Amino acid sequence: MKKDHVAVLMGGWSSEREVSLSSGQGVVQALKELGYNVTPIDVTLDLPSLVAQLSPPQRPDVVFNALHGVGGEDGVIQGVLEMLQIPYTHSGVTASALAMNKILSRQIFERHSIPVPPWVIVPFEQLQRHHPMDYPYVIKPIGEGSSRGVTLVFNQTDYEKAIHEWQFGEHVLIEQYIPGREIHVAIVNDKAVGAIEIRPVSGFYDYTAKYTLGQADHIMPAPLSQTAHQQALEIAERAHQLLGCKGVSRADFRYHDLADDPVFYLLEMNTQPGMTPLSLVPEITTYYGLSYNNLVQQLIETASCDYKV
Repeated sequence: MKKDHVAVLMGGWSSEREVSLSSGQGVVQALKELGYNVTPIDVTLDLPSLVAQLSPPQRPDVVFNALHGVGGEDGVIQGVLEMLQIPYTHSGVTASALAMNKILSRQIFERHSIPVPPWVIVPFEQLQRHHPMDYPYVIKPIGEGSSRGVTLVFNQTDYEKAIHEWQFGEHVLIEQYIPGREIHVAIVNDKAVGAIEIRPVSGFYDYTAKYTLGQADHIMPAPLSQTAHQQALEIAERAHQLLGCKGVSRADFRYHDLADDPVFYLLEMNTQPGMTPLSLVPEITTYYGLSYNNLVQQLIETASCDYKV
């Protein structure tokens, strides 16, 4: 099918709305430069309005999903597009839901011997009463992205701050803090492309460091031995395939290379990696010869539905 008319979904109602708008604007510009007829759609909770914008006579040939976070990368919007039978970019319903849920994805990784940091799920009310493990540890929401709600707990002050600021549900993911390096791998069309190392100027690679110029150093390619680099790519590809991801994804690792036996700990798979000026996947692919515009083009060409009605 010829894909001339592309609708770009952006915005949404998650805590990552501003990031999504930035991703969407970049994608819209790229599609226009590539010669597509582009319709930007700022997605809200008004489902009838969205369905109307995606229905005849303005029905697009394909949807580029530039949404991030709740509703956009957890299988919700993918389910709507499946019902409308409009081909869309990135992963489908099941893979999106699995990757967004840190409990389910980690259970899958552990079952297939992919190292993840030691972790536990605790009710927030229990976390308020006592520490769930010894310092240092990390507090995370079960289903958020862009490091929203993530706190590193090294002392009582960190703990109290995390408790005070928590707004991400009744259950909390607690994982052991892994010392080492921040490594990210881009996967495009089921093949790992390359790895980048991120070194935050201060603290860790949180929301501010990810989306504020000058808050993190991007080391491309990641300074890894050939063996370690290949290992990271292989783990990323395997995790992408285990979850059933499509199009593009990003594997986020902590590389514990301070021990005698270095280990890549997989933190999560991101099925809707950013397409902003500071996003990692476009930076990685560009280094290896796949420009931002060409990456967008590939995603459009491989857009599909999981189910045929």
